[in-house]
Parts: sequence; structure tokens; C-alpha cells
Amino acid sequence: MHFWKFHGNGNDFVMIDNRKGDFDDNFNHIRKLCDRHFGIGADGLITLGASKEYDFSMQYYNADGKEGTMCGNGGRCIIAFAHMLHVLNEQKTIFRAIDGIHQGKVLHNSENKWNIALQMNNVENASERFNDTGSPHHIEFVSNLPETDVFSQGKAIRNSPEYKNIGGVNVNFLEERNGILNIRTYERGVENETLSCGTGSVAAALAYAMKNNIQNGPVEIKTMGGSLQIDFKRTNQQFSDIWIYGPAIKVFEGNITG
Repeated sequence: MHFWKFHGNGNDFVMIDNRKGDFDDNFNHIRKLCDRHFGIGADGLITLGASKEYDFSMQYYNADGKEGTMCGNGGRCIIAFAHMLHVLNEQKTIFRAIDGIHQGKVLHNSENKWNIALQMNNVENASERFNDTGSPHHIEFVSNLPETDVFSQGKAIRNSPEYKNIGGVNVNFLEERNGILNIRTYERGVENETLSCGTGSVAAALAYAMKNNIQNGPVEIKTMGGSLQIDFKRTNQQFSDIWIYGPAIKVFEGNITG
């Protein structure tokens, strides 16, 4: 089976064209493909499936082999992937993901690189501490982000009793510097820090807006892997018209032989 490797701000994914429905989504198979020592290596695996109502469907698996919740960087990557496969007839798309229907736009593309806009679902009860943006995110504002022990602190919060009923939580550490919101993320399913997290960047932007009484975006986010822009409209604790803007890049492709 053929595969492609994409990344969005360093958040990397094995991409599979599964429109025929013949991909082996066995837990151990996916975990092996995502293994950075014995497999292709990725933060997760994404399949592009056929859809009767929409352009395509998106299914996301974490590196641990389990089906995951929505992935914002992965959502941008699958739009670029669909554009590369000529699944899209134009620069706009509507597709189905685990958390519902999403719109997307191809703003610009050159060889192996796309600039993608992805619309996220509305958030009804945003706060400075926790936001569910398709995936659940705990927010921590810190004063020295580069020195923060993201792995140890993130792991402890991810597995804390507070979030046991939702299967743990992603953890975002934030610090504003020179008007830019800097973020580092401990991601459940990967069980480590990732270079970027799309849903986490959205969650961070909403928490930042709540903390600083910001009514409309955009908010510029700087991750370990690059920059994203989050746009939104706010009414009290409700956020709508949420868009995430950023790159999606094809790294390489190959064949799975075993």
C-alpha cells in the first residue's frame, strides 16, 4: 500500500488514501507505522475515505494506535492531501471528521507545499483554563515557557483525576511575548511534547481572548514547529467562525511492504 508523509508545523502524519476501504486499521499495525525507530514515524496516521455527502471523510489515529479526536494540523494536511489527489474540484472543500463537518480552503500551493485555512467547530463555553476545540485541552499560563518542563508537568496533568472521565487531556503551556502567543503542548496519544498542535493552538487563542477580553481575532500563535494564525468571533463565552491558518507540507512518499 502506498503512503505519504505530511506535516503541519512539524506535527507529522502518515497519510493513507483509503477511498477503497482496504486499509488495515488494526491497532498494532497503526502503532508500528507511526513508530519512529521501526516504522515510518509520525505523531499520528490519517486516512482519507470516500463520502457520499461530502468531498471526503477524515479518520485520525494517534501514534499509540488508538482512534483520536479532531486534529487541527491533521485537518489542514488532509485538505492538502485531497487537493494533491485531485479529490477536490476547486479550492474549497467540505469534509466529515470525527467531531462533525468542516470547511476548508486552499489559499496557495506550490510544489509539495500548501497554505490551508480550516474552519473549526464553534465553542460554547470557553474559559481561561479548559477548552474543547474538537479535542480537550487544559491551559496553563506560565512566565518562562522555554524553561518549563512540558513533559513532566504535562504528563501529570494529562493523567490527573480531574480529567479521568474524558480519557485524559492535552496540556498547553502559554506565554505571551511581544504580542505573540507562544505555546508548547503535551499531547495525549503521543504521550510526549509535539512540535505543534492545531486544536491546542485554537484552545490557547480562545483562552487568551477570555483572559484579555479580546472580542475578535486574529491571534498569532508561535509553536515549536512554526507559526499559525487563529481567527474567531466572540460573544461572551461563545466563539464562532473559528478558522486556523497555516502550512501543510508533503515530506515524502513510499510503499508499505509488510
